[in-house]
Amino acid sequence: MAVSEVDRDQKLKYPKSVFFIICNEFCERFSYYGMRTVLSFYLVDILLYTQTMATVIYHTFTMFAYFFPLLGAMLADSYLGKYRTILYLSVVYAAGQLLLAVSSVPPLGLPVREFSILGLLMIALGTGGIKPCVAAFGGDQFKLPQQEHYLAVFFSLFYFSINSGSLISTAITPVLRKEVTCYGMTTCYPLAFLVPAVLMTVSIVIFFAGKRLYKIRQPEGNVVVKVVLCISHAIGRKIKSKGKREHWLDYSDDKYDRHLIEDIKSVLKVLVLFVPLPFFWALFDQQGSRWTFQASRMDGEVFGYLIKPDQFQVINPLFIVIFIPVFQWAIYPILEKFLYLNTPLRKMTAGGILAGLSFIISAIVELNIEPTYAVQPSQGLAQIRIFNTINCPASLTLGSSTNKTSYSLEALNMIQDLYVPVNNSSTVLTLDAKYTDCKQLPGGTLTVSENLTLVEKTATSWALTIEGLSPPFADSVEKSGTGDPFVRALIYKTTSKINSTINFNGEKENQINITKKLQFTEFDKINHNPYNITLDGKPVEDNVFFRFGGVYNIIGYASDTDAAAKTVTLADPNSVHMFWLMPQYVVITMGEIMFSITGLEFAFTQAPVTMKSLLQASWLLSVAFGNLIVVIIAEAAFFDRQVFEFFLFAGLMFVDMIIFAIMARCYKYVEPVSNNESVEDIHLQTKNGIGNENYSEDL
Repeated sequence: MAVSEVDRDQKLKYPKSVFFIICNEFCERFSYYGMRTVLSFYLVDILLYTQTMATVIYHTFTMFAYFFPLLGAMLADSYLGKYRTILYLSVVYAAGQLLLAVSSVPPLGLPVREFSILGLLMIALGTGGIKPCVAAFGGDQFKLPQQEHYLAVFFSLFYFSINSGSLISTAITPVLRKEVTCYGMTTCYPLAFLVPAVLMTVSIVIFFAGKRLYKIRQPEGNVVVKVVLCISHAIGRKIKSKGKREHWLDYSDDKYDRHLIEDIKSVLKVLVLFVPLPFFWALFDQQGSRWTFQASRMDGEVFGYLIKPDQFQVINPLFIVIFIPVFQWAIYPILEKFLYLNTPLRKMTAGGILAGLSFIISAIVELNIEPTYAVQPSQGLAQIRIFNTINCPASLTLGSSTNKTSYSLEALNMIQDLYVPVNNSSTVLTLDAKYTDCKQLPGGTLTVSENLTLVEKTATSWALTIEGLSPPFADSVEKSGTGDPFVRALIYKTTSKINSTINFNGEKENQINITKKLQFTEFDKINHNPYNITLDGKPVEDNVFFRFGGVYNIIGYASDTDAAAKTVTLADPNSVHMFWLMPQYVVITMGEIMFSITGLEFAFTQAPVTMKSLLQASWLLSVAFGNLIVVIIAEAAFFDRQVFEFFLFAGLMFVDMIIFAIMARCYKYVEPVSNNESVEDIHLQTKNGIGNENYSEDL
């Protein structure tokens, strides 16, 4: 006799153990996404990798995080069981988070690159290993079919914990990274990593505390292993056998059950359609790498508050929450009626096209950002800068014997020419400078006449001092990899003090030390803020605003009785606003809803019940291979402009979706078979309000 809905709700109490699992999941997701949000900037800012190398490391880490679920599933199903697998790998996970946090503390003097990479590997093993176990372990706490309704409520709460954990951490950790300073730095990565590490440790304590309430099942064998062994056996026998069979998998019927063989035949038809899936994830996961670096080249100021570039990643989960009901009740009915997007595979194709379109938009945004980049010396050109450290103006001419340009060089300022033509790898320019009626100079006058050699594809700077023209300085002006303002100093000292100090006094303080008579200091990061500047304790400038993306040079002099300085701009601050990224985020989020969530619905309704865990592993592997594609393209470095790489990914996505659409036309749908006795079947059905709409790869 069937059990009535009332009996199902009243017969058994709601298992208290699941609340430990839900709290554990919230803490773990906060830990993972909080760390990953600031990872790209950590690789550039602290480990000093280039943005391209940081992209490679970021996606290699993500690739491993989605490869290790295979290992976790095998351990749980064949050896340790779900509980012990979650517990043991969570300890590895927390240790990796703590190692990452500790390695980022400068006073400890640890080999920061080596320890950080080791920490990331441990985190990937931990998060990947427990990924296929936690939701299934929660499902084990229910008795079916009596508690089927309770199970649906559990998954609603479970995925709400994922969404809330990721949303909160994505918004908070960039603030901890940038708004807090520690160990003399303008950032505090140790705190940004420590908070996720603490949350991961708390998740272990919570999970362990519920042990006496858990229903713990013994390992029953892993279907992925069974499928691999069955396929291997069939291939081996087919190679050796001279006879013919209706299907190549039939060669394994001497050792394996006919039902298993038929189920594998069915699931292979679905898995063929998984082949194009990685390209979607190759685009989607670049929100945390290429798109974050793109945001660092834009202006994030809104009503006096500066949005952090890595903080902008919160847009995706935020719009997911907004769009799910909109798609369910408004967009899908319209698409099904007027555009005939009425099957899962058609919706997935449309989702993939939207992902490609989002990269077209990002490329258009990049084209508008490029004019704001710091100009670099290029083929056939050189750059020259002349800095005036004298607190008097000068009349100046610069050029070749046949083409000279006159300048009025202001006191404590500079002139620059970023496009000097160069023939035969170098050129010589003549500089003539004249000071008159200058109290700082002995006799009030100074005349300088020098020949300056410029080399192709290089930038060279000189400084005018009371002693004449300085030796040449090989210069390089680039914006910071994280978008923070860059500042350096050029100070000419006649003071008897060995060291001079420039102090930046404001909401956050900074300092530059001058140790030589004439010194170009290294570029140093400073926060986006206004500052009052002093030189050796003497006020020289008030309310100087160093803006996001700008590159600045302080030019001055210091004597025992006097000091003066002025801030000049070497590269303008970012001017394209970060909100122009919104369209590409909106479009790729729409693509995620149509591709990822619909894809899971398709996969788990078209496959036999016994093969659902195999499809889960294959789905996660598609994410891993997608990140591998990014690693390969980034390492290949086909282009010297980011915009071309964005167009490449868009083109590959469109071609991929054409192939997928052709494959989809050949696919014949099967009617799903309900099975109330399978926890996984209930778990992975697409039900309104309980799917992991935010980070669907966590299923």
